[in-house]
Amino acid sequence: MNEGGRVLLGLPSHLAPQSSGRAIARSCHAIATVLLIAATVLLISVQLTRPSLILWPALLALIPMLALLVIVERVRSTVSTIAYLVIGGAAVYVYAVTVLSQIDVVRSSDAFSVSLPKLALVMVGGSGLYARRGPLWATCGLLAGELATQIATFQTGSQHKVDVTTLLGYLLIVATMGGSLVARDRARRFQPNLHLAARDEKVSSLRHEIEQQASALVHDTVLSHLAAISIAKPGPLDPELARAMQRDLEALIGQEWLHEADGDAASLRGDWEAGELYRAVDRAIEQGLDVVVTGDVSAVGRLDPVRSKALALAVAQCLANVLKHSGVDRAEVVIIGSDSDVSVMVIDNGVGFTESETPGDRLGVKNSIRARITRVGGTVQIWSSPGSGTSVMIGLPAEAGVSAGAAGGSAAGSARGSAAGDDRGSEDAA
Repeated sequence: MNEGGRVLLGLPSHLAPQSSGRAIARSCHAIATVLLIAATVLLISVQLTRPSLILWPALLALIPMLALLVIVERVRSTVSTIAYLVIGGAAVYVYAVTVLSQIDVVRSSDAFSVSLPKLALVMVGGSGLYARRGPLWATCGLLAGELATQIATFQTGSQHKVDVTTLLGYLLIVATMGGSLVARDRARRFQPNLHLAARDEKVSSLRHEIEQQASALVHDTVLSHLAAISIAKPGPLDPELARAMQRDLEALIGQEWLHEADGDAASLRGDWEAGELYRAVDRAIEQGLDVVVTGDVSAVGRLDPVRSKALALAVAQCLANVLKHSGVDRAEVVIIGSDSDVSVMVIDNGVGFTESETPGDRLGVKNSIRARITRVGGTVQIWSSPGSGTSVMIGLPAEAGVSAGAAGGSAAGSARGSAAGDDRGSEDAA
């Protein structure tokens, strides 16, 4: 829905009247064309069966009507419509005089053969630029056709009768255009409510997304820092923890988390150590976790900045969970890349858990991992049970048309140690 304007029947409000009016106009023009062709075929068949009759004036009268019908179809204007009515009225007169005077079985103004061009004249009702003028144009077409026919009837001495066929055609076209106008006005009356409902739905969706982001951020920062303080040894606060708290506090106050990740993604492609995921692993190592990274680390460069940041934050939460809850101090991060997506597994051999039995107030897996990855179009699968460790698989669609760089080797991995930032070892993926 366009926020700056109304939408009617799936179209912008300024285009909907022209679109529906054009559809009615084309239908009317198609019907008028069929009627004129039928009149032409009728005259030709009668002329062929009775060569003595002089029907060519009626045939010539239909030609300008057909030509003007083409013009009206291509140029919907008041001038073209009036021209069709005036010249069409004269053509109906010539046609009626010829038919009534030459064909002896046609002796009244309501004959079907006489009604054909009159009905084509009535169909001009759909030709106007403005839909509300359609019934007026149809009425003018009816009056012009009837006037021409009655004059021709008087001059040829034929019978004057009410043309029921033409009248029914007129009523049908006016009812169709009137129904279209009523439906359009009704839709316009309901449109503000639909627009407000769509706007409220969008606002609700944005609010829900911001709430989820805020919940995940609070869990990643405030709650994590409080947990770190609670298990810290007595004495001065660790300088690294203090710096991390100060950095996260500045991010919260500055509201950078409300903005999408930007930056020059191209400058990071192929540079594993410049990526968000590398920094997330590095922070986990600084907190005392031995993390082994294996697989195609360059595949992460195929993610766009938004997904790259979401992946890093989700993996950081996985590693934090390993450090806090698994009972082990070692985890493995496996990176797998394909043409269409990037997958990252975080594996530990800890105590494991049953996700369905996790208390509702535990937001790490729910908000910081699952909801965060789902918001950027990814998927999360968790395999864990008590006593058998935990494996978390995160899958994200890769950016189309981007090939991974060769940083760190095409299938190389690295392992970082936890002691004072020193390396504990490394291993390559087979």
